[in-house]
Amino acid sequence: MQLVIPKDYDPKLSLRETEAAIRYIRETFQTEIGQKLNLERLSAPMFVDRATGLNDNLNGIERPVSFTMPELPGATLEIVHSLAKWKRYALQKYDFQVHEGLYTNMNAIRKDEELDNLHSVYVDQWDWEKVITKEERTLTTLKQTVKQIFAVIKHLEHEVWYRYPNAIYRLPEEIHFVTTQELADQYPELTAKQREDRICQEYGAVFVMQIGGKLTTGERHDGRAPDYDDWQLNGDILFWYEPLQRALEISSMGIRVDEDALVRQLADLDAQERLQLPFHQMILHQQLPYTIGGGIGQSRLCMLLLGKAHIGEVQASVWPEEMLAECEQHQIHIL
Repeated sequence: MQLVIPKDYDPKLSLRETEAAIRYIRETFQTEIGQKLNLERLSAPMFVDRATGLNDNLNGIERPVSFTMPELPGATLEIVHSLAKWKRYALQKYDFQVHEGLYTNMNAIRKDEELDNLHSVYVDQWDWEKVITKEERTLTTLKQTVKQIFAVIKHLEHEVWYRYPNAIYRLPEEIHFVTTQELADQYPELTAKQREDRICQEYGAVFVMQIGGKLTTGERHDGRAPDYDDWQLNGDILFWYEPLQRALEISSMGIRVDEDALVRQLADLDAQERLQLPFHQMILHQQLPYTIGGGIGQSRLCMLLLGKAHIGEVQASVWPEEMLAECEQHQIHIL
């Protein structure tokens, strides 16, 4: 457990005022991002059958919460880590056309998470996905979409400021783009997370691109599942967060793998056995649309805009007793 206590922290809003602000941010953002990206809200599963290959493998080491049930003998059901794969399947099933998309609420349990100011065992985010053409699988498409998301966050900042002027955390006016290799070349003496902190402190908001593949050193900036994002066309939206003196990730997103990128990235991780799974077979046989998509943290966005010190101030989860006690001593009121 690692807990950072900002000096002279003032939550500014009471618990009930915070709850009202959370509701306003969530309802307003999902409406505006839906309009901006042409997304339609769909219902989504909380769990999937392991045999479908639809669950997100994240970095490949996190264990999903799983269970069995008498009515489905032989099946193992897993609570989703994210809906990265399910969304692409849903776009095909619901007959979405090019430049149409969906968004949905995703709730996950990350039982192996190391708890701190930003990380909870409970994950809540807007998962979104949009159909594009194969020709639009480009860096230009990726950057344009990032700028659209950033514009919605900036507009929401103004709306939250109008309602809660004393609580709003000010965001930069623009977002900077950089690749993981450029970061490694610029700061070779730093770790990957230290590089993210350094570049975010300099620019305020950064989209770090090309996550998952190997750098020229043979190392990886960070892990990424090989079967949804194309590692050459993905990235994370990060903000410099002054209260905690570190980068705060709001979104992980990217253009999804086509049949060639899927084979290449599975081979890179020696995971070719996944090619036999139903989802992967659909990609190989070009039965799923080409898409761009990602996740946007609901609690993290609330935390960012309200200047909160701990994610537990904007979501209900479970925490170690010693963390709860220390937070309360410093005016960090956990829900």
